[in-house]
Amino acid sequence: MEKFTVSSDGQKIHYKESGNGNTAIILVHGWLGNTEWWNDQQKYFNHNYHVIQIDLAGHGKSDSSRENWTSSQYADDIKAVANALESQDIILVGHSMSGAYVLEASLKIPKVKALVLIDTLKDLDESFNDEQVEQILSMYRSDFKNAVENILPQYLFAEQTPVSVTERIQKEFLQNEPEKAINALKPLYETDFKSIAMQVQIPVIAINSDASPTNLEGNRKYLKDYDYVTITGVGHYPMLEKPEEFNTILGDVLKRLS
Repeated sequence: MEKFTVSSDGQKIHYKESGNGNTAIILVHGWLGNTEWWNDQQKYFNHNYHVIQIDLAGHGKSDSSRENWTSSQYADDIKAVANALESQDIILVGHSMSGAYVLEASLKIPKVKALVLIDTLKDLDESFNDEQVEQILSMYRSDFKNAVENILPQYLFAEQTPVSVTERIQKEFLQNEPEKAINALKPLYETDFKSIAMQVQIPVIAINSDASPTNLEGNRKYLKDYDYVTITGVGHYPMLEKPEEFNTILGDVLKRLS
């Protein structure tokens, strides 16, 4: 069922609701994503969980007229959806940039019992200075199409990534205006997620691609209860690239956390 709720700044937030389990899992897409990225998970988990797929502001069918694009506002988008649910036990699942936002959202939503991070925050010690951030953003600003088609693939996809997935991601990315895409991404570089992580007291388990390493001990300096599992032979979109294997792994992780 498709629904809307309203975030703290008045933006209408679109989400899909299905299943009837006691525990709700809120699936939050990454940069320039949408609810459809989780369709395979919705079909797999709706028999045992209350499944929620959300469009953050600026994405999918949610409003995109936000003036202040911040991590806190994204967390409020997630909170608005959580508050609309009857479920008392919630697990947030955040992919890519939204791994950071579910960390912050968990501090605002008492019903959240655990977090699952999908190929994100693999090294909380990693940081970018202002010059590096501007270099990244200017790449999108100067030639967004070239960045999507020729630069990003080396970071987002693996050799085994199905062509259908690479074509789908690139097509969806290019439907966005460059400045809108930049506004959506900037909070990821402007927020001190280490300090946020240190406030998180609930269990956190990541499902990470083997395309780059995870700094387990480094992350445990900030997250009180952190662990991860690896899914091999995928790029940055395991739920799209190997949905069956990903669903099995996510199912095991949810059982550990429930």
